[in-house]
Amino acid sequence: MVKKLLFITFLCFTTAVFSQKTLQKLSTAPNPFFTSTTIKFNATKSQPIFFVVKNVLGKTVFSKTYTTKIGSNEIKFNRDNLQSGMYIYAIRSRNEVISKRFVIK
Repeated sequence: MVKKLLFITFLCFTTAVFSQKTLQKLSTAPNPFFTSTTIKFNATKSQPIFFVVKNVLGKTVFSKTYTTKIGSNEIKFNRDNLQSGMYIYAIRSRNEVISKRFVIK
């Protein structure tokens, strides 16, 4: 009985610790956009992240490393030479990935 209780306690603890999201509330405005947009998200800790933009075929067309601060964060993204169309952007930390899409007009 004690072993079962310890196992259940351990399982609950590890699930709670490892399932905490550190990146939240990802949004882009304006979307769609012509020349530039701002990607906003919240971070629960300071950490290095990788910002990646891929075209609909899955080819990486932009990538850059940033360091988050606790709280609200922003990434300014300029279209540069990218064609009009839909793109998928992702923010990847050590333990998680969040992604959405934006449209360049």
